[in-house]
Formats: sequence, structure tokens, C-alpha cells
Amino acid sequence: MALSVLSASAAEPVAVPSGQPVTLAEVLLDEAPGQAGETWARFRFLAPEIARETGSVSYEAAAPDMDHLCETLAVPYLAGHGLTAARVVISLSDRMVPFGAQDPAATQFFEAYRPVAAGCMWEAF
Repeated sequence: MALSVLSASAAEPVAVPSGQPVTLAEVLLDEAPGQAGETWARFRFLAPEIARETGSVSYEAAAPDMDHLCETLAVPYLAGHGLTAARVVISLSDRMVPFGAQDPAATQFFEAYRPVAAGCMWEAF
């Protein structure tokens, strides 16, 4: 069960290394898959420029954006709200897709991180 902490109406553009327009759509907290008692924090972003047909930003260009979003937005967000998470998942989508739903037309990139004192450590998904 996911708990929505932030809705899209609260989003403002976020600066990222690629320069693409990115906005925070929502933050979800849910129980870690197969790990009772551990929380995953999912930060879902809209990034229209990653669209397969019309976008100009590839996965290779967007990957540093996800690292940046984890370190500069997700970790401070968790600390500022007194939250802890075993993993932080950063997702970029060219359009809003409901959590857990499939949309074959959507382009989505995901990365998972373990929050550490120095920021975010990439974890294989």
C-alpha cells in the first residue's frame, strides 16, 4: 500500500544537470517489497523530454539527473520531514502514469538508491 505525501499540484520545476524541464509529481511511501518494516520512498517526476518519439533526452543524459535528484531533493526532503527510507526510487516519466499502472506509450526511467550519510548510493534495481 502506497501513501502519497505530495501531489502534483505542489510541484515546481527542478533544475537538473541535463537542463531538461523536470517537475516533482508525487512522493509515495510504501513498504519495501519482501522486507516487512522497511520503507521505500518513491519520488516520481514528470520529464517530457525523455519521450521516445518527440523527446531530446536519452537515458544516458537523464541518469545523472536521477543521481542529482536523489542527492539534492530526495534526501533533504526525507530529512526535512523526519522520514527514513531503506531505499529511494527516482522515476522520470514523459507523462503521468498512475503508480503501478502500465502505459506502453509512456517512456519511464527508474533508479534505486540507498540513502547514506554522504547522499545516495546507487543500488541495482
